[in-house]
Amino acid sequence: MSSMSDKERLGFWEELKSSPSTNEFLKGIWKDNPVFVQVLGMCPVLAVTNTAENALAMGLATTFVLLMSNVLVSLLRNFIPKQVRIASYILIIASFVTIVDYLIQSVSVELHKSLGAFISLIVVNCLILSRAEAFASKNTVKYSALDALGMGGGFLLGLLCLGAVREILGSGTLFSLQLFPSGFQEWIVMILPAGGFFTLAGWLILINYTKERKLS
Repeated sequence: MSSMSDKERLGFWEELKSSPSTNEFLKGIWKDNPVFVQVLGMCPVLAVTNTAENALAMGLATTFVLLMSNVLVSLLRNFIPKQVRIASYILIIASFVTIVDYLIQSVSVELHKSLGAFISLIVVNCLILSRAEAFASKNTVKYSALDALGMGGGFLLGLLCLGAVREILGSGTLFSLQLFPSGFQEWIVMILPAGGFFTLAGWLILINYTKERKLS
């Protein structure tokens, strides 16, 4: 069987990128990234990204809650009265946050302590509530799940970008693996609260500069 020509391959990827399903997923990764474009959920973004491990755990937890709540809200969208929709969404989100809280505690007590109250604060993360209200309540389960995976993946990517930089510069490690010789001088400020603001500002400058270069 002959392989696809370059023209056919290019056409396949263009068709894939332009499909509604792909768009719903990819928009959260780059175009509408929750951290670097919409600047949502800054409380956990700045607070728990002192290490890449904490960033990964919080990103996965948020993505799980976002996915499950989007799916359930989409399934129940025709049954939830408009007058109590926000309260209903918060109840759904809180239920999945409770599940995540117990799961993390069962996997690692130390990780649970590191994340602290920020696990519970996923309930009031404006990213999750906004996707339930603005998207899941108006779309099918398929597109709601893709939207959740894209937005959750974008949020996870944002957390990892901050967590990796802060841990490398602040501790000389990445996922607790030593990267530099013993003489490396850690930038202690990077694992302090101020380091979160510095790192976020640096990423925003880089991403906005990249976008400007593409437009010019």
